[in-house]
Amino acid sequence: MKKIQSIKNKINWVIFVLFIALSFSCKKLIQIPVHNANQIPITQVFADSASTLAYVKGIYNNFNVNVGGTLTSGLLDIIPGRTADELSYIGAGDEDQNTILVSNPDMETFWSNAYTNMYQINSCLENIPSSTVLSQPLKKQLLGEIKVIRAFYYFNLVNLFGGVPLVTTTDYHLTESLPRASVDSVYSLIISDLTSSQKLLTATYPQFTTTQRARVNLYVADALLAKVYLYRQQWALAASTSSVVINSGIYSLVSLNNVFLDGSNEAIWQLPATGLYTQTYDGSAFTPYPNSIPAYQIAPALSNAFEAGDLRKTDWVGTNPVNDGVTTTLYYYPAKYKNNTAAATPAEDLMFLRLSEQYLIRAEAYAHSGNAPGAVADINQIRNPARVGLPNYTGPTDQTSLLNEIMHERQVELFCEWGNRWFDLKRTGTINNVLGAEKPGFQPFAALYPIPLTEIQNNPFLLQNPGYPGAK
Repeated sequence: MKKIQSIKNKINWVIFVLFIALSFSCKKLIQIPVHNANQIPITQVFADSASTLAYVKGIYNNFNVNVGGTLTSGLLDIIPGRTADELSYIGAGDEDQNTILVSNPDMETFWSNAYTNMYQINSCLENIPSSTVLSQPLKKQLLGEIKVIRAFYYFNLVNLFGGVPLVTTTDYHLTESLPRASVDSVYSLIISDLTSSQKLLTATYPQFTTTQRARVNLYVADALLAKVYLYRQQWALAASTSSVVINSGIYSLVSLNNVFLDGSNEAIWQLPATGLYTQTYDGSAFTPYPNSIPAYQIAPALSNAFEAGDLRKTDWVGTNPVNDGVTTTLYYYPAKYKNNTAAATPAEDLMFLRLSEQYLIRAEAYAHSGNAPGAVADINQIRNPARVGLPNYTGPTDQTSLLNEIMHERQVELFCEWGNRWFDLKRTGTINNVLGAEKPGFQPFAALYPIPLTEIQNNPFLLQNPGYPGAK
C-alpha cells in the first residue's frame, strides 16, 4: 500500500509527532501540548501522560472533519450518496453512474487515509499497555477509545471495498504485502475491538475540549456495535445493544433544526468545527451561494421518498432559486448542515452517531425477531408528529411490511450520512433492483468500489474486486 510504504521510507517518529502538531493549517480539533524542538525518540512518545495524550489527540485530529480528503470527513456523505440514489453532481465524475475507475482519486483517498492513520492507531495499541507511567484507568480509557476508532475505520472500509487487509501492527515487514482478508475476518476484528472496548470504557465522556461528546465513551462503542450486529444479521444482539444506548438516559431526540448543532442531545458522537473558513465539510460542500446552482443536488428518488407533510424535507432539504435572466429554477440540496462559513452560528458539529439511528436499528432487529409491537413503537419514535409532522405508523405489521417501512424511514432520516443508504441497499440485497431502475446500465459488481490501482501496483498481493480492470 503506497501510503504505508511511503511512511516506511520517509517518516520517523520525530516527524510523526511533529506532524500531529504542525501539519494542519486550520485550527486544531484539540490543542497539542508544546514539546521542545529537539527530536523525540519512540521511548519518549509514551514516556508520560502528556506526550501520550498528545499522540492520542492526534488520532482525533486526523479525522479532519472540515475537509473532504479523508475517510472520516464529509466525503463519505457525498460519494456513497452519488453512487446510491441520493445525490446528483453537476460536475464531471464517474460516481453518479457507478462507472468508477480504478484510478478514481476518491477511492485512493478513502483507502490511503485509513491505512495511514492506522499506523498511529496501532502504535498506541502496542505501546500504551506496557507503559509504566500511565495509570491503569487512563490506560483503559485510551485503549478503549482507540479500539473503537480502529473499528470505525474498518467498518467503513469493509462496506466500501469488501475484504481489506487487516493491519494490526506497526511492523512494516508484516504489513506492506498483506493480502485482503475475508469480510468475515474483518468483521471479527471489528467485533473484537468493540466488545473489548466495552470492558475498558465508562459512560463518562473524556474531555479534550469543551465539546462534550467529541471523544469516545462506552455508548459510542455500544452504538457502533449495535450497527455492526445489525449488518451481520445478529438480531437479538442488535436489539439488546441498541437498547443499552436508548435506555441510558443520556440521549434524547431533539427538534430537526437542532440535531446537528454543537451540544445536540441526540449526539452519541460528534466532532466540533475546526476550520478557519468552514465548520463541517458537508456545510461547505452542500450549501450553495445565492443564485448559484448547487454542486450536489437531491436526486429525484430521494426527493420523491418523502411523504407529504414530512418536516425532514422542509428542514433538511434546502431550496435555492436561480434566475438566469429569463426564468427562475428551483434547485434542491442537502441542508442538514446549514453553515458554509466558520463564523456562522449556531455552530454545527459533524455527527458520527446519533440516537435516531439506534431506534431504527432496534426497530429492524425487532421486526426480524417477530416483535412487531416493539418495531412499531420504535418507528413511531422517529415519526413522532411533534418531531417530523407525520402521523404514527398504522400500516400492516407483517414482517415484510414493517421492514419496508423501516427502510423507508432510514432513507429519509439518514440520507447523506456516512453512506447509510448505499450500505443499506447492499446489505438488504435490494441494490440491483433499486439502482437498476434508477440508473440504466447499473451492473451488480459496482456494489463494491474498486481497490485503487496505485495500491495494487504497490502490493502485488492485493486482488482487484470482480468486474473492474485487472480483476482475476
